[in-house]
Amino acid sequence: MRIFGSSETVELLPVNDSVAIDAKRILLRYGAPISVLDAVSQTHRIEFAREVAKTALPERQARLRELLIENDYIVIEGDD
Repeated sequence: MRIFGSSETVELLPVNDSVAIDAKRILLRYGAPISVLDAVSQTHRIEFAREVAKTALPERQARLRELLIENDYIVIEGDD
């Protein structure tokens, strides 16, 4: 894994179960549907929860929805 312009590689450590559980709770709190969340990988759950936590409180639900759409966990059908 590369970190923002760094040429060094970083070893990913195993995820602590409590971190994964907290991430899932955060995503549920801010509106992730359970059926969608079941399809989200554990790595993405943690990544999304961290991103949502850094977002201003009134914007968290919208930001989570953006993340789920950007990563194809939610598909918006267009008016063809």
